[in-house]
Amino acid sequence: MTNKLTRTLAIFYCRNVPESEEEERQSLEKRYGKSIRLFPMPCSGRIDIVHLLKALEEFADAVYVITCPEGACRYLEGNKRVKKRVERAKSIIESIGLEKERLKIFTPLKESEKVTLTCLADDFMKEVMALEPSPVFKKMAQGARHRERQKIKNL
Repeated sequence: MTNKLTRTLAIFYCRNVPESEEEERQSLEKRYGKSIRLFPMPCSGRIDIVHLLKALEEFADAVYVITCPEGACRYLEGNKRVKKRVERAKSIIESIGLEKERLKIFTPLKESEKVTLTCLADDFMKEVMALEPSPVFKKMAQGARHRERQKIKNL
């Protein structure tokens, strides 16, 4: 990508996603730079609400979760568990004034649907670029500027 991206996307994904090996991850990170953060998980069921909220709080404009197809989870119900967690996290961010569109989950319809990590990341990045920058970072930047002004006054 030649244009400067102004959004950051965090993607937590099941390692069973087609073409999600280390080389693929590195290729995406090279292409998007600091605008994408990829977190491979042995099972999407290991993702907790805290992981999703922490990413939104600290660096991400949006967080996406990619699971394996329903019925194809190696750990039986990991993809079902994470769906409930994502829905709970959506209700939390909505209650504090963030758009629930900043948090999404993608589950392939069936095991034969071979959607690669690269294709999904490209699609997700387009969606994220349509969002406004996270208001969380605006408030943090304003707070940092205020603290700097206070330091200068105290000198």
